[in-house]
Amino acid sequence: MTHDRPENPYSIDATMDATQEHVADELPPPPHAAMSERPLAQYQVHPAARYFRRGPWENAATVVIAVGVVMLMQPFSMFLYGWSFATLLFGTAMFLVVSHFVD
Repeated sequence: MTHDRPENPYSIDATMDATQEHVADELPPPPHAAMSERPLAQYQVHPAARYFRRGPWENAATVVIAVGVVMLMQPFSMFLYGWSFATLLFGTAMFLVVSHFVD
């Protein structure tokens, strides 16, 4: 059984030699070849996954960073100025963590 190989020079199939093409032709098709078919395994989403989405948490971390900058630049309260670095550090660490959450 022979297949028409793509002419794209960046395709993996275009770089195969005759022996590799023969071996590729003998391989069985994957068990779920079409996107319209149901997957073989039933995937379950963790219940907490809906609360830990990247978008809202990144927005919250950005707000915490902005509050820290405002605390740093305001001229009224030494207490707010004293806690500004901790707030900035917390917001930055929070952003670093939540940027790894699922979209």
